[in-house]
Amino acid sequence: MAILIISALFAFCFSPQFRNIYGLPMHIRVIEGETALFEVNFPLSVSVKHDSDSIRIQNSDFLPIMALSRPVFLEPVKLGQSTVEFKLFGIIPFRTVQVDVLPPVSLIPGGHSIGVVLRSQGVIVVGNSPVLNTQGQYVTPAKDAGIVVGDVIISINGTPVQSDTQVAEIIDENGRNNHNIDILLKRTEGQQHVAVTPVLCNDTKRYRIGLFVRDSAAGVGTLSFYDPESQVYGALGHVITDSDTNLPIDCEQGKIVLATVSGIQHGKRGHPGEKIGVFIEEDQLLGNINKNTQFGIYGELTSKLPNEKYPQAIPVASMSQVQVGPAEMLTVVDGQTIEQFSIEIQKINLQEAPESKGLVIKVTDQRLLEKTGGIVQGMSGSPIIQNGKIVGAVTHVFVHDPTSGYGCFIDWMLMESGIIPKNQRHSAKKLFTFFGSFFMQFT
Repeated sequence: MAILIISALFAFCFSPQFRNIYGLPMHIRVIEGETALFEVNFPLSVSVKHDSDSIRIQNSDFLPIMALSRPVFLEPVKLGQSTVEFKLFGIIPFRTVQVDVLPPVSLIPGGHSIGVVLRSQGVIVVGNSPVLNTQGQYVTPAKDAGIVVGDVIISINGTPVQSDTQVAEIIDENGRNNHNIDILLKRTEGQQHVAVTPVLCNDTKRYRIGLFVRDSAAGVGTLSFYDPESQVYGALGHVITDSDTNLPIDCEQGKIVLATVSGIQHGKRGHPGEKIGVFIEEDQLLGNINKNTQFGIYGELTSKLPNEKYPQAIPVASMSQVQVGPAEMLTVVDGQTIEQFSIEIQKINLQEAPESKGLVIKVTDQRLLEKTGGIVQGMSGSPIIQNGKIVGAVTHVFVHDPTSGYGCFIDWMLMESGIIPKNQRHSAKKLFTFFGSFFMQFT
């Protein structure tokens, strides 16, 4: 009997019933007015804990042996939190899911082509440049002192630095006065002081320490959404990194401006294409940049930015509402005109923690395929709309197949923007694993 029971348990663990339910995130969000659907299979049942009153479950009765599966609907009743329990044979705890009921959110979809100018906190070390000293020898003072590519120079001799020109002037001035310089660096593990002695360059007749640095980054991307009430916006859908170090740029200050698409470099297998963009009136501020995060850039708009395709705000949908099937994306491929293009959501990866690759999408619109070859650089941030709701944004293209790529869920972008609260971990609520629950019941 014990061998039969254990064999049955192992067989169940490899069954679709087990994978479908155990693959659910331990914490999901449902927006008020939505209905989340689960396919519950025999021999599982689902219920809401008695002290949870934010949601109710329909069609949740224990499944009889002849009914192998049944759709179960979670309907929000009011804002708050509820705990949904899945049990084996209605007795043994198998999976617990925390459900947050959030207020409805409506946003203006993006699709606009924007120019992004981001200035880092301090200056980024992007390379080494040997200095030819007056003795005819090449030396690398900064490298010898331990400064490496990817370090961020925050200050020199206590003076905060903000540009490459300022760094060069401070180094030259201290060198002429026979002073060493104390550089405050920021690294992944924290901050560190480094002492460096400037060297007189025989070529430039200026004191140098042998570094290439960069203080800003600029490029073209796509606006994802904005809140018509608070003017908070989100764009790009992924972090901006330095082109040389491939490390995220800490945002000290930045801005977005309008951009126009003047051409397209066609994407093909192994060579992603890109939009060729031009900034329009770079001095005319469209909005500021407050954050450069894993899910894009965020800030507040300072100028009106209408969307002719969606002049009114439309609702957003949480990840539990996204479905495999047809959808659309908004982006600009010529000038400043936002266009709608059909795509297909091919795969949905429900996520417990924020991750960028939640959706796998494929371009199905023949017009876009002929114009660009599929997804190209500069489309990052293009909003994805399904069933009249914003569900996410385009983030990456598949290098081996430019017709396909990844998208992120709108949930994570809204959390980064502050429009909805970030996911809170409930460490006090311990989750039962299947085997742990079984042996607790029967030992």
